[in-house]
Amino acid sequence: MKRRRLLANGAASLALPVLLGRTAQAQSAWPDRPIRLIVPFPPGGGTDTVSRELATRIGLATGWTIVADNRPGAGGTIGLDVVAKAAPDGYTIGLGQTSNLAIAPAIYPNLPFDPLRDLSPIGLVAQQPNLIVVARNSPIRDLDGLLAAARARPGQLSAGHPGNGTVGHLGGEVMNASAGIDIVQVPYRGAGTVVADLLAGRIDVYSANPLSVKGVLESGEIRALAVTSPARSSAFPDVPTVAELGHPAFEAMNWTGLVGPARLPEPIVNRMNEEMRKVLANADVRARFTNEGSDVVGSTPAEFRRHLESEINKWGTLIRSANLRVN
Repeated sequence: MKRRRLLANGAASLALPVLLGRTAQAQSAWPDRPIRLIVPFPPGGGTDTVSRELATRIGLATGWTIVADNRPGAGGTIGLDVVAKAAPDGYTIGLGQTSNLAIAPAIYPNLPFDPLRDLSPIGLVAQQPNLIVVARNSPIRDLDGLLAAARARPGQLSAGHPGNGTVGHLGGEVMNASAGIDIVQVPYRGAGTVVADLLAGRIDVYSANPLSVKGVLESGEIRALAVTSPARSSAFPDVPTVAELGHPAFEAMNWTGLVGPARLPEPIVNRMNEEMRKVLANADVRARFTNEGSDVVGSTPAEFRRHLESEINKWGTLIRSANLRVN
């Protein structure tokens, strides 16, 4: 009996290194097929632009094939749910942002995933403020004019945003509450259709991600009233902050970050983070992001997790105090 136990234990001790060796070999071979990058908003918006820039640059630097896969809807939570439910093998990642990682847990009562439990933070990519914009032919000339028009016609002005639970949506709700006005918040499925309706006069104002409106802003088709960051944007130095214009409590920042499914192996997380940070350290990439209204971050996975925890707490407190819910 002792001999049999010794033989069994010996066989198990020999098998364990073999299994560990196979796991290490599988991870060292990663990636040996295309990586899917889930983009939780439609083509043409700010998130899509950042996603494709990252996919292209990392692919060129590494030889990997990274395919952007747009999965819009519900403020980006549909796309991030795809990531949360994917196999943790490094072949499905996503570009999350403030809306679906920090705002969604408080605003959606039936959110199908928990950002801290069901996702692996890989790294913060960039952050950017919103621009409050109107069409060129709008009678509203500045932020005071917008607030005056809203007070004169409560419930009659409309503001577009690229989905319930986005920073554009919550920023509008915060402005309503802080300024004591009632601008109707109109959800869209993405930034492109908001811009089209703003230019057509179907909505009055748009709290926009700079990436989604830079072209029409430079062409003069729209006019920026204010920027929602604590300080002026280096890309739009002539646009005053909301705080400068008399509303110091108002701040709404977008940020983007790469995430994978929970239990994503640490070597894969670290390798993806390493390649992301190399790309974001490139002077041309940084200049392009800055020119489009973004500030490059390029954090570690641990820094991203701490940032996410802080943002979930901040937005959750704001949403609960305003009693906001999205069904």
